[in-house]
This record gives sequence, structure tokens and C-alpha cells, in this order.
Amino acid sequence: MGEAVLWGVVAASPLFVGAVLAMLRAWPPRWLGIVLGFGAGALMASIAFELWEEGLQRGGAIPLVAGVAAGALAYYIAARILDARAAKKKSEAGGGQLAVGALLDGIPEQLVLGIGLASGEPVSMALVVAILVSNLPESIGSATDLLQGGMAKSRVLLLWAGVAVICALATVAGFGLATVTGEAFRTTASGFAAGALLVMLVDSMVPEAQSKAKESTGLATVLGFALAAGLSFAG
Repeated sequence: MGEAVLWGVVAASPLFVGAVLAMLRAWPPRWLGIVLGFGAGALMASIAFELWEEGLQRGGAIPLVAGVAAGALAYYIAARILDARAAKKKSEAGGGQLAVGALLDGIPEQLVLGIGLASGEPVSMALVVAILVSNLPESIGSATDLLQGGMAKSRVLLLWAGVAVICALATVAGFGLATVTGEAFRTTASGFAAGALLVMLVDSMVPEAQSKAKESTGLATVLGFALAAGLSFAG
């Protein structure tokens, strides 16, 4: 259990660290767009080589596709709720949508991590670095948008601290559930994370990166993808 707590904190900490980095300096829009594009590429690699490919090998197509559909629908509904709330306040929901995406990705992903730890599967440093590469830009972008939208610094930090804590606890929960769940559950959880991330990338993260970094977005995205994909193969 102690190992699950340790790796849960390690995997979730980039979410809070990114919010802190957003507080420490004002990120120029272009640089913020490049960071978001890089993070989007890293997330694409995570979906392709960790969530989808490994899920397919572990539990087959049916639980994976069911998870993808559920994750996509969950994010879509949550994002529309945020849009409606933002419309009432005459603000934008971009930062909040990235936070929701991080939560809907982090919980099932770290559940799978906890189950793997309980099963005796090793955690590679390549995986840890890949998590850092994908989660850090997401939280920097979201926190920056929330601050620019007028949210108090204390509330932004509290929001991302909450997301990080929930995701870390999901690792511990996965460790505890390992004895009562099978490969189908792990595969469905991986699919759920992949579905939520795909909708978030198309609806929010990539368009926001494009609006800020313009022609540099594609290059940053490819670099993020290449680094995260390389780390996945190295692990």
C-alpha cells in the first residue's frame, strides 16, 4: 500500500506543480500555446501506446470500446455544463474544461496504475517522465486561463490541489480493488481515460493551442508526441 501511495503522489504531483508554475510568471500567449500543443502531442501518444494499445492487448476490444464511449460522453456532458455556467458569467470555460479532462483522465489512469502495482508490475522511470510530459502542460494551460478569467489564485491552487489529491487516491483505490477486479475492468478504465482525453483534445486543448501559438502549434504537437511515444517504447 505504501508503494501505491508513493507512486500515486508522484503521478499526480505534476498537476499541482503546473498550477504553481502558472502563478510564478505571466506566460506569453504564444509560449502558452506551444506548451499546450506540446502537451496535446504527449497526450495523443499516451492514448495510442498506453491506453489503447495496452488496453486492447489486456482485455480485448469490447470493454475498451465501451470505456472509450463512456469517457467521451462523460467529458462531453461535463464540458457542456461548464459552457452553460460560463455563458451565465459571460466568461470562457477553456481552463475549466482542461481541469475536467485531467480529472476524467487521471482517475481511471491511476486506478490502472494502482491495480498494476498490486499485481507486481514494475513502474518504469520512462512512464513517470511520460506522465510529467503530458500532465504538466495541461495544468499550466488551465491554471493560466483560469487566472486570466478572473479566478483568485487561492481558488486555482485549491482546484488543482483537489484534482491531484483525487488522482493520487485513485492509485490507492486501484491497489485495493486489484483482488476483486479483472482485466476487463482495467481495460474499460483505460478506454474511459482515452475517450475523455480525445474529446478534450479536439474540443479544447488543440483549438486553444492553435489560437495562441498559430503556425507553431503543429510542430510543438509533433515534438510532444515523439517524446512521449519514445518514452512509452523505452518503458
